[in-house]
Amino acid sequence: MNTGANRTGGHRVERIAEEIRIEVSLMLAGELKDPRLAGTVTITEVRVTPDLRTVRVYVSLADEDETERASTLAGLQAAKGYVRHELVERLQLRRAPEVLFILDQSEEIGDRIDQLLRNAKSPGK
Repeated sequence: MNTGANRTGGHRVERIAEEIRIEVSLMLAGELKDPRLAGTVTITEVRVTPDLRTVRVYVSLADEDETERASTLAGLQAAKGYVRHELVERLQLRRAPEVLFILDQSEEIGDRIDQLLRNAKSPGK
């Protein structure tokens, strides 16, 4: 009987995570005016803890060097308070979740693995 409640709660967390992804994407698209966020910032995934206290927003930063990435991440960190407040207002959450912006490097890691596999095949010819 308890598992049904857990599954329902899990779906709720998934729905809230998707809503947060949409809302943060909208904020990044036009509401956040920080010049450090001028580059292409893509939200790849949003994970929410079951108690809804912590939101991890995974972002991908396209075609940026290390200094630009650091600057963009600093801009995202500076916008955390605004994002947190807006999420409470827009999604009518009881508590303001802690928002963490995390650089998603999975695409770069995948590209590196592909490159290594191509290089491993080349010498054998």
